[in-house]
Amino acid sequence: MISTGTEPIAGEYWQWRDQKVYFVKAGDNLQRPPLLLVHGFGASTDHWRKNIADLSQEFEVYAIDLLGFGRSQKPAWEYSGDLWRDQLDDFISTQIQRPTVIAGNSLGGYAALCVAADRPQSVAGVVLLNSAGPFTDTNPLGSRKVNPLQKAISKTLQGVLRQPWANQLLFAFVRQKSRIRSTLNKVYLDRSAVTEQLVEEIYRPSCDEGAAQVFASVFSSPQGKKVDELLKAIAVPLLTIWGEGDPWMNSRSRGAKFREFYPALTEHYINAGHCPHDESPAIVNQLIRDWYASAL
Repeated sequence: MISTGTEPIAGEYWQWRDQKVYFVKAGDNLQRPPLLLVHGFGASTDHWRKNIADLSQEFEVYAIDLLGFGRSQKPAWEYSGDLWRDQLDDFISTQIQRPTVIAGNSLGGYAALCVAADRPQSVAGVVLLNSAGPFTDTNPLGSRKVNPLQKAISKTLQGVLRQPWANQLLFAFVRQKSRIRSTLNKVYLDRSAVTEQLVEEIYRPSCDEGAAQVFASVFSSPQGKKVDELLKAIAVPLLTIWGEGDPWMNSRSRGAKFREFYPALTEHYINAGHCPHDESPAIVNQLIRDWYASAL
């Protein structure tokens, strides 16, 4: 049964590279390109529970847990945009079997861009919600230029996270429910959206075997392609939705960078934080519907 916003979303497993990958499917409209929802760092298909039921009334909707997150398995692999690009591309080709619109939040947005740039046959369009990923001339959040001190700190942190003892200590700290709640309260403008259910949905996968190693790999693996490289390589309709209250990135400045390298995009700025789809689902769902009607 698909959630209307409060209940868990029932899904199923797909075997990929001998690993179990969890996904949810709803809706059966074959007249429009299907929609694949991809969560951000530390989240899962649960983070789309306020969107799936509504959007599935008009679209064939899928949501997937990236390998290393949610209910998907967490092998001791190197995690990168290339890995998730291949996972999403294979999922589209084997499970959906037609060109798909990929919508991604934060890390999921970067993964969506990787698919669109490198596997264009699988992608009908891209929706980015406070998308992460580095530009060539900015830091990973794209808000300002990186100074030498920031570079040194970043390299030091990567080195530390390669040490198992240090990674375990840091992971044990950040996965505490109190820390998860505190972080969410910082990145959501509407704190009423930060419920005990949301905290639990993020906490639960952190208890899985391999979760700590995934955490270390994401922060210590070499960076992939820059966002400007990816934008230059895509040729599909692109919608960007920015929560302007995101404390982790300057949304207006970052949005301008996206527009610089992909002038044909459609963009919207709304009164929300880093996860606009969860904080303002009715607005985001309508923006996606309107964009489908005009661009696809």
